[in-house]
Formats: sequence, structure tokens, C-alpha cells
Amino acid sequence: MALTREQLIDTAVDVLSRFGLADLSMRRLARELDVQVGALYWHVKSKQELLVDVAAKLLGSVPRPATPVPAMAPLAIASLLQQLRTALITVPDSAEVIQLAQSMRPDALAPLGWLLEFLQLAGIPREQALFARHLLLNHLLGSIAAHQESQALAGTPEAEGNTAELGLEAFEYGVRVILQGLSLEHAAVGA
Repeated sequence: MALTREQLIDTAVDVLSRFGLADLSMRRLARELDVQVGALYWHVKSKQELLVDVAAKLLGSVPRPATPVPAMAPLAIASLLQQLRTALITVPDSAEVIQLAQSMRPDALAPLGWLLEFLQLAGIPREQALFARHLLLNHLLGSIAAHQESQALAGTPEAEGNTAELGLEAFEYGVRVILQGLSLEHAAVGA
């Protein structure tokens, strides 16, 4: 049976989910798929291109929300961000993979387009909406990375004395603060 791009992506997601980004090498993938490394490059030009596909696959479980009416856009944004966090939080190093993919090809990540659309529906002009999306994504990915790091350190001497649990509640608080700040900023600009 010939190797397909979909098999390669699925295997990459599996390796990432089990072992993290450090173990997601082209050699490891070739071993897992029982092919020569060169066979992988028939389907992707580089590991970075593969990681964009992996990021799209990770976000593929998030369904497209219904387009909200403008007044409900902030709630839709918060809900979308929470769904993205849920889809990524259990996959080691997912924040780093998404960051790379959105830097290389944000158009390959459909939820980023939805986020931009909802920000514009909330009345934020496109240029500022791009900045706002960047800010919200940094908060999302930072929250995921911090959670994963605290989980990795749990029970180690490095974690001793760290009583601050910055989980979902802190993430949701940050989203609210950012969205409130955006609404205040937009109101001040529009005044």
C-alpha cells in the first residue's frame, strides 16, 4: 500500500500527541510508517510544511460556529477560543505547532479566519482586528503552553511552592479582559 499525505499527517499527529514535538522528526515518522525518509518528501517539502498540516488537523475538530449577530460577536469569540483551547490542551507542544503554522500560513487554519471575521462583526476595523486576533492567539497559546509546562513539572522539586493554578478560569478571565479592552479602545476611537 502506497503512503498517502493523509497517513503522513495522521502519523505526525499521533507522534506529537504521544511524545511531543522533540520526538517528531522525519526519521521517526519514516520508522513509524515503515518507509524511507525520502518517501516523506514526496508528500511534503519540509517538516515545517508538515507542521502546518498537523496544526490544521489539530484544529479540524473545532466546528465552524454559526455567524453571530454583531451584538453577540464577543460571546462567539470567547466560545471559539474556549473550543480551540479544549482541542489543543491535551496535545503536547500544540501551542508551538500552531504558532509556527499561523506564522507560515494562517490561511491554512480556518478557525483563525473565523476569529478575524467575528472581531470585525464586533465592529473592529480589519487592521485593528488583525492586531486583536494576534493578541487573543498569544493569550490562547500562552495559556496552553503554561498549562502543559505546569503539568510536566507537577510533582518535581521545581514545582514546589508554585501554588498559582492558572487554568481555564484564568484563561477565560484573560479573554474577557482583552475583549473589554478592545470594546473600550474601539469606543474611544469611534468617539
